[in-house]
Amino acid sequence: MKKEVAAFQSADLEDAIAEGKAAGGYAGNVLRSELLSAGVYVLPAGATDGQKPHDEDEVYFAVRGRAKFRVGSNDHPVRPGTLLFVPALQAHHFHEIEEELVLVVFWAPPEGSD
Repeated sequence: MKKEVAAFQSADLEDAIAEGKAAGGYAGNVLRSELLSAGVYVLPAGATDGQKPHDEDEVYFAVRGRAKFRVGSNDHPVRPGTLLFVPALQAHHFHEIEEELVLVVFWAPPEGSD
C-alpha cells in the first residue's frame, strides 16, 4: 500500500508574524502534515515567556531579535540565525528578551497530535 504524501504548502513569513501578533504571540499550524507542523512565535522586548513543556519535539529558528533561552538550568544566547532543539517534555523558556523575538517553530509530531 502506498503512503499518501502531504500536499505542497507555502506561507508568507510576514503574514504569519502578523497573524501571531494578532493572536497574542503565536500562529500555529502555519504549515502542517501528518508528521510535522510549523508555526511562528513572536515575543516583544521585555516579554515574559510563560510556556510549559510540550508533548512534541521542537526546533526553533530565530529570524530576528535577541534573547536568552533557558533549558533546565542552562542559558543559551539567541540571535538571528540561532537554531534550538528541545526534546518533548523538556522545560524551557525565552527570557531577557532585548529585541522583539521572531521564531519559526517546527513540531514533530505535529503540535496537538494525540
